[in-house]
Amino acid sequence: MKNAVGVAQPRVEGRAKVTGAARYAADVPVPGLAFGVVVLSTVSRGRVLDVDVSAVQDMAGVLGVIDHRNAPRLDPAAGGFFGPDGQLQLLQDEVIPFAGRPVALVVAETLEQARTAAEALPVTYDEEPHDTAFSADHPASRPAVTIFDEPVDVGDVEAELAASSVVVEERYRTPEEHCSAMEPHSATAWWEGERLEAIDSDQAPFSIARTLATLFSLSPDLVHVRTEHVGGGFGSKGLCGPQLILAAMAALLFGRPVRVTLTRPQVFLATAMRPATDQLVRIGADADGRLRAIHHEAAFEISPLVEYLEGCTELTKTLYAARAIRTRLSAVPLDILPPYSMRGPGAAPGSFALESAMDEVAERLGVDPLELRLRNEPVTGPVSGLPFSSRNLVACLREGARRFGWDTRDHRPRRRREGALLTGTGLAATSFSAGAFPSSATITAEPDGTFTVAIGATDLGTGARTALTAIAADALAVGTERIRLRISDSGLGPAWGAGGSRGTTSWGWAIIEAAEKLRAQGCRGTVTADTTGSLGGLPARERHSFSAVFAEVTVDPMTGEVRVRRLLGMFAVGRVVNPLMARSQVVGGMIGGLSMALHEEGLRDPVSGRHVNADFAGYHIAAHADVPDIEADFVPDHEPGIPMGVKGAGEIGNVGTAAAIANAVWHATGVRQRSLPIRLDRVLE
Repeated sequence: MKNAVGVAQPRVEGRAKVTGAARYAADVPVPGLAFGVVVLSTVSRGRVLDVDVSAVQDMAGVLGVIDHRNAPRLDPAAGGFFGPDGQLQLLQDEVIPFAGRPVALVVAETLEQARTAAEALPVTYDEEPHDTAFSADHPASRPAVTIFDEPVDVGDVEAELAASSVVVEERYRTPEEHCSAMEPHSATAWWEGERLEAIDSDQAPFSIARTLATLFSLSPDLVHVRTEHVGGGFGSKGLCGPQLILAAMAALLFGRPVRVTLTRPQVFLATAMRPATDQLVRIGADADGRLRAIHHEAAFEISPLVEYLEGCTELTKTLYAARAIRTRLSAVPLDILPPYSMRGPGAAPGSFALESAMDEVAERLGVDPLELRLRNEPVTGPVSGLPFSSRNLVACLREGARRFGWDTRDHRPRRRREGALLTGTGLAATSFSAGAFPSSATITAEPDGTFTVAIGATDLGTGARTALTAIAADALAVGTERIRLRISDSGLGPAWGAGGSRGTTSWGWAIIEAAEKLRAQGCRGTVTADTTGSLGGLPARERHSFSAVFAEVTVDPMTGEVRVRRLLGMFAVGRVVNPLMARSQVVGGMIGGLSMALHEEGLRDPVSGRHVNADFAGYHIAAHADVPDIEADFVPDHEPGIPMGVKGAGEIGNVGTAAAIANAVWHATGVRQRSLPIRLDRVLE
C-alpha cells in the first residue's frame, strides 16, 4: 500500500467549501435563535455614567440590553495563556480601559432589529485622560515579564563592538497590525439545563471551553464548544473571544439560544492585534564579515490588563554565530486593547529588524548579503550551546539563490532601471521555533472496517483534516478512504490549539500513538492516547524550522509606489505531510509578509486615542493585484525525535518576507526603509 503522507492531495472538505455546504459559526441553524449586537466604548479611558436602556427597550423585537449593571458575574480568577486576562472580564464594572471595550449587548429577535437598537442606544461616559502614544523611551516602559524569551548576555558586547571594523546601530519600527481573517468572530450559545453549549469561531475549542467553564463557575464537563469550520484566525481566535462570552451571558439571561457576530470594525476594535514595536539593533563585524557582537533590544506596547510577550529577539539567539549576544525586551503599558499572538508573533517584527540590520552590515562591508549569512552559520545554538536537532538554513539559502539567479546581482544599490522604474532584489533568512505540545486522540475500529479518529484539532482553512487523515491512514496501514476523522469539538479531549506552528506535529503524534496501541490489540475496540509523557522524553536540543526568502521589487521614485515583482521562498520544515497544502500555507504566509511590508498599519487618532482605520477601506492589506507569482518549495528535512519527522509550516512564511522586501527596496533606491509599512510618502523622491 502506498503511503498517504508526503503525497499531494486535495482537501477532504474542499467540495463542501466551494459548494457552500460547509457551515461556519454564523451559518449553523439553531431553533429559537435570538441575536445580540455589541456596543463598544467610544472613549479610550474613563467610566460609563449611564446606559439609557429605556431609549431602546420598546423598539421592535428588542428582548433586552445587558450592561455592567445586570450582566452575570464572572469568575475573576479566569485567565488566558499569558496569565490573568482582563479582556475576559466583560461587563463586570463601569471602567473603560480602552476604546472598543464592550459596554453593552442589545438582544433582539432578528439581527436587523438588534443592530438598529444597538446603534440607537445612548451611552454616556466620564472621560479620563488617556495615553496611547507608544515609544521605546516611554516613562512607563519596564522590563517585559518573560515566559519563553528570556534576556541573554553571552560574552562582552561592548568590548566586541569596540573591536569591530564595522558597527551598524539603527532603530527599526513596526506598527500595530491586525489579524484580518476573512470570517468575522461569531458564536452561538445556549443552555441545556446546567450545561452550556456553544458553536464558536476559534482556534482551540478545548482550552476555550475550559476558560468558559472557569468564567461561569461550571464544571468543565458542563461546557461543550464546537468549531466545525473556521475562516482564518491568524492568532485572533486563539483566545476566548468577546462574542462567545457575551453570547453565553445573553443565553443565560434570556433563556434561549443567542448568536453574537462581530462586525468588521468590531473585529478590529475588540479582538487582539500585534502590538507596535520599536527595536534597537547593534551589530559589530570584522572586515571579513565575521560577526563579533549582536545587541538586540525591543520595546512593544501592552495593555495593563494583560501580561503579554512579543518575543522579537527569539531569532537573534538562533540565526548567527557571534562572540557576544545580548537581548532585552521591554513593555510599554498603554490604554489599548490587549495585544496577542499574530502571524509569527515576535519573530515577524523581530526578523524585520535583525535581517534589515544584517543587510546594512553587508552594505557597509561591501559583502554579498548571502555570503555574509553563510560566513556566520553557527555549529551549535549561539546562546544555548545546544546542538540543533536539524538545521538546513544553508540549503535554503543556496537553493533559493540558485533558483532566483542571485549570482548575477550587482550588490551596489540603484544600478538597475527599467524606464522610470528602479529595480532591486533582496533576501532574508529566518527561523521559527518547532516542537509539539500534549494532545490526546481516540481511535475506534468500526465493524465495517473503517476507523473513527477523534481529536480536538481545529482546521483554520490550512488543511488539518486532510493532513490528519493521511497521518492516521499511514499509522493504521490502511487507505485514506477508511478513515473517518472527527475534529473541532471540545468534547473530544485535550488537544493543543491551532497555533504556534505546532498543530499538525502535536495532533499527529497523538494519532500515531493511538494507532500503535490499537494495532497492538489487533485493531479491535477503542483506544485513547495522550502524548504528555512522550513529549517529556524529548532531548534538549535547539528545534527550529528555517527558511530563506528572496524578493524582487520595482520602485517608482516619482510616485513612491513599490511593486513586488517576484517572491521565492525555500523552506526546511521537516517532513512535508502534504506538499500541496504545505505550499499553500507558506505562500499564504509570504503574502502576509508582503502585506506587512507594504500595506498594514493600524492608526490611532492622537487626540482621542481611537483607531481611525478599523475597516478594510482604511486598513490596507495585500489584494490580488498586489501579489505576484510566488515560488515556494522545500529542501529535504527531517526532525529527529518527532514521529514522521515533521515540524510546522504555518507561520514561517510570514517571518522573513517583510525584511527581504525592505532590503530589495534599498537595493532599488539606495535609501533604507527602517519603518513599516513602506508607504508611498516614505519612498517618494
